[in-house]
Amino acid sequence: MRVVLATGNVGKQRELAALLAPQGYELRLQKDLGVAAVEETGETFEANALLKARHAARLTGLPALADDSGLEVDALGGRPGVRSARYAGENASDADNVALLLRELVGVPDADRGARFRCVIAFVRDAADPDPVVAHGVWEGHIGHAPKGSGGFGYDPVFLPQGPWQGRSVAALSDPEKNGVSHRALALAQLMAQLLAPPPGSGR
Repeated sequence: MRVVLATGNVGKQRELAALLAPQGYELRLQKDLGVAAVEETGETFEANALLKARHAARLTGLPALADDSGLEVDALGGRPGVRSARYAGENASDADNVALLLRELVGVPDADRGARFRCVIAFVRDAADPDPVVAHGVWEGHIGHAPKGSGGFGYDPVFLPQGPWQGRSVAALSDPEKNGVSHRALALAQLMAQLLAPPPGSGR
């Protein structure tokens, strides 16, 4: 099935495409179909994911998939949250956002640097879909004191996930390591379980 991905983020496309391809979904970035990003005015990840998915579906006539995800840091009261991609300003780079985050956490001890990546994925069959499929995923960890690793994107270089990673950041993990446990992978697994579930009353 051809699906428009309501993002311009090539890193997200690569990550989601790897997870969805085995299920027969072909993802196309919205910008490749002439769709400009919609302003993210929602106050929650779910609201923004649905806003982006419906916008892309309306302009392309295709089913649309959108995720809204971000970093929540306990010591910052849950910030940057829904503003993760533009934490240091509307045109901020990943490096700008990471630098601001680390400045705000100067002097905060490891025990208080708990954080999580949160992801909400929304799938709509068309722009007016009255029953969108919405899924959630959370990846717990904490914020390191300096960037590590050369892979990933966003806050990956400073996010140290829980698990057998020996202090490695997400940016230092391989795609296979990350794709089984990340917030996006967990949300996508939940989404696929909903999409593939037999309809009520089917007897299956």
